[in-house]
Amino acid sequence: MFHLRGYCVSSMARHKPMQVPVLLAIFASATVLFGQDDARDVIRRAVEADERNWQAARHYTFSERVNSRYMDSQGRLKSQDIKGHDVLLLDGSPYRRLVSRDDRPLPPTDERKEQEKLDRSIAARLRETAVQRAQRMTEYIRRPEWEREAWHELPAAFDFRWCAEEVLDGRRLYVIEASPRQGYRPGSRTGKVLARLKARFWIDKQDYHIVKAEAEVMETISVGLFLVRVAKGSHATLVQTRVNDDVWMPHEVQAFGSARVGLLKVLRIEHEIRYSNSRKFPAASPLASQVTAK
Repeated sequence: MFHLRGYCVSSMARHKPMQVPVLLAIFASATVLFGQDDARDVIRRAVEADERNWQAARHYTFSERVNSRYMDSQGRLKSQDIKGHDVLLLDGSPYRRLVSRDDRPLPPTDERKEQEKLDRSIAARLRETAVQRAQRMTEYIRRPEWEREAWHELPAAFDFRWCAEEVLDGRRLYVIEASPRQGYRPGSRTGKVLARLKARFWIDKQDYHIVKAEAEVMETISVGLFLVRVAKGSHATLVQTRVNDDVWMPHEVQAFGSARVGLLKVLRIEHEIRYSNSRKFPAASPLASQVTAK
């Protein structure tokens, strides 16, 4: 015997032949509904897990390699800009220090300039009043507005569908597809962007953290006061990795897109960021000793 939202069925054999297809249809529909509810619950748990992870991840430093490629209308490479940064924590909030260009160390002149910028930043933070420091820390701890809006609206903005279960690096993952929910009324500017996307999430079955996410633009998106239009088909991928069995940190971000700026200029960009050397920073370290000149 099984129970099905108001239906109790002990055996299909008890029903007339014409009733069997009806019962099968009801069961199939209910299964879809159950899957929808379960998938949405997993997404809600992922949102909660991400907020907890944010609180832990802000105590980590890391290195990043940013590769921006600009293409012509035929998809041929026009120019490329590769930069390496060390993202440091100076008295609790980040400082991004340029350390390489085109995968080569900075020449001595540029290295001195970067060290001078760092020294000025350290000096400025040492001169801060208690109020100024509290304001700086508050700005860092508080997530960017678009992130807060996205996570707040995500569970309600989409319909979710189970795709599969996969194993990645020994961890079992839920794979869930998301498509814009019919009739959903966005509650923010970011919510309006979500309504033009479709997405797929890989979520760790053990702790509900998002291990991987993909998003694709389904309808052209207009952004900002100036006319910037992100074209249909633009897409992005985020991959995260577990560090110290303590926190999930970004491992790789890829974005491929076409955008029109103003009335004439069209940009076709491939943007890739790779992260490495994530490490937790000692909270008790004095500010001036937190950085060693390279």
